Amino acid sequence: MGEKHWRTVELTINGFTYPARYTEENIEELFVPFLHRLALLRERLGRRIIAFVAAPPAVGKSTLVAFLERLSREREGLQPIQAIGLDGFHYHSDYLKNHTVERDGKQVLMQSVKGCPETFDVRHFTEKLRELTKGDTLWPVYDRQQHNVREDALCVTGDIILIEGNWLLLSDAPWKAARELADATLFLRADAKNLKERLIGRKMKGGATREAATAFYAASDGPNVERVLCDSVAAEETWTMLADGSFQKQGR
Repeated sequence: MGEKHWRTVELTINGFTYPARYTEENIEELFVPFLHRLALLRERLGRRIIAFVAAPPAVGKSTLVAFLERLSREREGLQPIQAIGLDGFHYHSDYLKNHTVERDGKQVLMQSVKGCPETFDVRHFTEKLRELTKGDTLWPVYDRQQHNVREDALCVTGDIILIEGNWLLLSDAPWKAARELADATLFLRADAKNLKERLIGRKMKGGATREAATAFYAASDGPNVERVLCDSVAAEETWTMLADGSFQKQGR
């Protein structure tokens, strides 16, 4: 494999600026063709397109869909997409603090395992997807400063909607109705060992000690990673994230 040529960009997501880097090869051989396929699908169906991008935590799906949105608006010949997320469908904090979920035979507060699929309001998410199939709608957003959901924070008006989230392709029954409303699906796969170091490092950047970050990974992030990787249904297209952060299309 030849030398990779990297492009670094800064992306603003929910009011925060994040650095991201992608290879020029990925941009031209994966990203642009994917956007072309969505545009052709919309043209063929003659209506709004909803595409899911599912991935485990720490793969960088939020920054990727934000970059795809920018690319779709800057690159001639592409149709603009609107990128939105699943995180706004977390149950509100008051709910999480007063409801439980079973873990290892015990009932634990949802707040302690926030981020697992049971802490999302799948019914509300499915209702919003149905609204999108009929017209524009208001979309909830997860506020990372308040650590809570802001309802109706974003107006969704695009002709091609790209939705990212951990659980979009989860095989569990509650997610099936939502998945059936997607016109296209993409899964981002990664080695769980690489994601472990990314997630521990991310927690430490937030001020946690390595011991605390490792414990949090064992209790929350780690099980979520394994659940996404093992319990997601097959997507139409899969990209594998390599150790250097670049992607490779499955089957290549």
